[in-house]
Amino acid sequence: MPRLFLIDTDTASDDAVALIMALRSPDVRVLAITTVAGNVPVEQATLNALYTVELCGARTPVYAGASKPLVRTYQNATWFHGRDGLGDHSYAAPAKSPEKTHAVDAIIDTTIANPGIVFVTLGPLTNVALALAKQPEIARNVSRCVIMGGAPCCEGNITPAAEYNVFVDPEAARAVMHSGLPIELVGWHLCRGEAILDDADIARILGFNNPLAKFAIECNSHARHALKVQTGEEGICLPDPVAMSIALDPTIATNVSDHYIDIETKSELTRGMTVVDRLNVADDERNKDVWVSALANKKKARVYWTIDNQRWKRTLEAALC
Repeated sequence: MPRLFLIDTDTASDDAVALIMALRSPDVRVLAITTVAGNVPVEQATLNALYTVELCGARTPVYAGASKPLVRTYQNATWFHGRDGLGDHSYAAPAKSPEKTHAVDAIIDTTIANPGIVFVTLGPLTNVALALAKQPEIARNVSRCVIMGGAPCCEGNITPAAEYNVFVDPEAARAVMHSGLPIELVGWHLCRGEAILDDADIARILGFNNPLAKFAIECNSHARHALKVQTGEEGICLPDPVAMSIALDPTIATNVSDHYIDIETKSELTRGMTVVDRLNVADDERNKDVWVSALANKKKARVYWTIDNQRWKRTLEAALC
């Protein structure tokens, strides 16, 4: 029996590669792709998801979702991914249209109908938070919720304190973290350093000489330049595909631990900061009043600290060859 995935995405360049990985995995059936405003407006994210599905020759339904965060002003990341999110290469418009059902209702309906489903979230958590607010009991049907988001150990990529997906809608992220979902957090730090595709990795992928491999590299051209400006690192940084590799095979991780997590929503300085109770002191007498919401369901999140970078890259290559 194939594993059943639902993927929520603000489809830009790295999201598209992550979608390819899931759609091409022989033991995964992607039941639905839901889109959310994040890297690009939700309308563009939806077009990008449809284009990627068609490129893979798949028939997975795509559902458009939230066009803005729960309470915050929407902030895109076109400065990193390009105006269209795919590096501004003027890809053809997809032939198919999104489904008429709203993404929030699609999440609810798909989850109710498929106990044991795996959620993989690649963007702001607005859709998932709205679905849980409308039907909180769906959390019981989810076997894993793999979240690309947060900076659990280090600096953020949008502010010194926060990673973009959590920063954009911190209230949604906080609601999801406290929902009782079986959270697995894949932070931005895991796609840096040796996880970045270097010139040799890129040449090897382009050597596959097929449309998917070409697209995976080409659509990240703008992001490659932006990474150099942002961090000084050379190559292609792929946070969403790293998260997808862990969703496909969690044994790629080499250091994992379970902790309570909270998200900062009140401070402008540290808005969206992912606060991990790494020393397991949240329920101490001196902390428990502040951590009361995170402690309420007595459910810790799994946090991935390090991965086997060569295995992650081989997983990516297997999807593109």
